[in-house]
Amino acid sequence: MAKPITKILALDPGTQTGWALYNGHGWELSGTWDFKPRRGDGAGVRFLRLRARLDETCATVDGLDRLVYELPAGHYKSGAASDVINGLVSHIQSWAKAAGVPYEAVAPSQIKKFATGKGAGKGTDKNAMLRIARERWKDISDHNEADARFILQMVLDGELE
Repeated sequence: MAKPITKILALDPGTQTGWALYNGHGWELSGTWDFKPRRGDGAGVRFLRLRARLDETCATVDGLDRLVYELPAGHYKSGAASDVINGLVSHIQSWAKAAGVPYEAVAPSQIKKFATGKGAGKGTDKNAMLRIARERWKDISDHNEADARFILQMVLDGELE
């Protein structure tokens, strides 16, 4: 019999990365990680900080059984923003592979459909998603954390196999 998936990390990667963690025993934590560059940082420092956060989070629950993240949407305000998001996703994937944690991506439209009942259009923007998340969880800080909580809930509800 297969081991049930219990410890799950959900991520909405970006300069402000939303995260949600389930420990398999009924508690969930969530928040955001700030990867804005600081004065004097080299180009790769934000990725080192991401890896440190992943290590710390994994250690918090004594190992992860699954990591699920939002797939990059594909359109950003600048080429630099695209480079950052794709770099974060690459580091998430390589960290998970090295740690032996199964990982998968979820399309933004899937998250929107789960949260709002619609995959796109009116009522699926960041503000609507944040409002819906705050009605459900109350203590959500921003749309990044909201997306991570929705991803985690999709896994817990069996929406993702």
